[in-house]
Amino acid sequence: MRLTTRLLIGACLIIGGLAAFVALTAETRMRRIFTEAHAGQLARSARLVVAQWHAGARPAEVAAPAAIALGAHVTLLDRRGVRLADSDVPQGAPLDPAPLADQPEVKAALAFGTGVDERRDAPDGALRLFVAVPARDGAVLVDVPFASFAAPFDAASGSLYAAGAFAIVLALVGAYGMARGIAGPVEGMRDVARGLAAGDLTRRPARDAPGELGELEAALHGVAEQLGARIAALSSEDALLKATLESLNEGVVAIDGSRRVIRINETGRALLDVGHPLPFPADHLPRDRVLREALEAALNGVATEGVETEIAGRTVTLTALPRTNGGAVIAVFDLTKVRRLEIVRRDFVANVSHELKTPLTIISGFAETLLDPDVAVEHRRQFAETLLAHARRMQRIVDDLLDLSRIESGGWIPNPAWVALASAVPEATAASAAAAARRGVAFEVALEPGVERVWGDATAVRQVLGNLADNAVRHTTHGGVTVFTEETYEGTWLGVRDTGVGIPAEHLPRIFERFYRVDPGRSRDAGGTGLGLAIVKHLAEAHGGRIRAESAPGEGTTVACLFPGPPAGVP
Repeated sequence: MRLTTRLLIGACLIIGGLAAFVALTAETRMRRIFTEAHAGQLARSARLVVAQWHAGARPAEVAAPAAIALGAHVTLLDRRGVRLADSDVPQGAPLDPAPLADQPEVKAALAFGTGVDERRDAPDGALRLFVAVPARDGAVLVDVPFASFAAPFDAASGSLYAAGAFAIVLALVGAYGMARGIAGPVEGMRDVARGLAAGDLTRRPARDAPGELGELEAALHGVAEQLGARIAALSSEDALLKATLESLNEGVVAIDGSRRVIRINETGRALLDVGHPLPFPADHLPRDRVLREALEAALNGVATEGVETEIAGRTVTLTALPRTNGGAVIAVFDLTKVRRLEIVRRDFVANVSHELKTPLTIISGFAETLLDPDVAVEHRRQFAETLLAHARRMQRIVDDLLDLSRIESGGWIPNPAWVALASAVPEATAASAAAAARRGVAFEVALEPGVERVWGDATAVRQVLGNLADNAVRHTTHGGVTVFTEETYEGTWLGVRDTGVGIPAEHLPRIFERFYRVDPGRSRDAGGTGLGLAIVKHLAEAHGGRIRAESAPGEGTTVACLFPGPPAGVP
């Protein structure tokens, strides 16, 4: 529908509505004026009847002549509203005994002096005007049909509606002209705006419309000029952005909301082994699981930072961030050289550990030999016991280093299954429970009701329990150590709570680092290797879980490991 037509229809509705409102309001007002004027006239006539009645005439002798003289129906009532005379009833005929005291006009006349009402109260249902005035012995009621005095009102109403119709026609003619004057410039500006939206920056409005429309045309002209300048500036910025991206040693890939790759630098093409021209579907990116999961998460508004994977023979770290207007940006960094160096470092630790294990075993054997009372004296025995203790300690360190190396290098992969805690907890904590008993420390197991098993590698679960319990007992001198479980929506937390010395807040974030000790002297005296919590942390992460620690000096420590639940479909 064209703008001219819409404006004309709107003008018709507004003008027609206003004209109808004015006509109805005027008609109502005129009707009220006519009614009030005639009611006043009837009231004066009724008072003349009252005067005749007061002169001593009988009610029946007053009603009939008055009705003929007034051209109205006249009824005389006593103070109870009972008819004393009725102009429509012949003298001597019985009157209607029903009282009229409840009629609005009669009630008003008896109470206030004059009553007026308008209602349909006749056998033919015609609208009548009732006026009552008080008398000494009652009241006089006069009523006439509304049609008897409505002729002037009907004539005035007809003239009013005719004038309104003529005014509507004139207003619509003017509205049509005004609509044409507005629609022409607006349609011209619409065409210019469509051209600008389509990329045609040469279109300009006529700028010849008067008043506000002319100002709007000038404003649109300015918008077109600024849009051209902005697009030129954006083109320059795009070229600068492209040069900047190409200078990075990090691959950058931009995907829009339609899952199309709209920008990728040369580093990104090399790392992802992509050669398709832009734009191309995101499905053409490498079909790596980690990359696909990160992309899907970013497209759903969830950021993924620092995940590693191997693509086209390279170890890369991926960061995927959602875009505010839909889509995602993926950054790819080549970690191949870094990971190669880390592999060398881990291999070195593993090789050194293996080389140390053989001489340490020999030292342990010699220490056992020196324990023979036939071979050595008491001082040699003490020396041998110390040598044996340190040799075994160094052997534990080597064993822990080997465990860490195997976990970090991926040489150990968890084989998760349901592990019954009723048997796993006593087996894993037997040595710790015995040590606690020797130290006078209570050791208890408080598993959450209903948590009878945990999903994880059986060996890893026992190692986690053993390390946590051993660590807690070694640092607890009074109170007790408690093994507990906690079921959450994430999985099962398996942990140990103690009442030991506690850990200061500044040390708490670092206790899972290898060889990190809050108090090195006390830790070595207690027999720890400094690797137990690091092993627990790596075992938890290997299961897709995590570890948490809560502690305060003098209040004990709680360390718990999260084992996520089984995958869907596992009973």
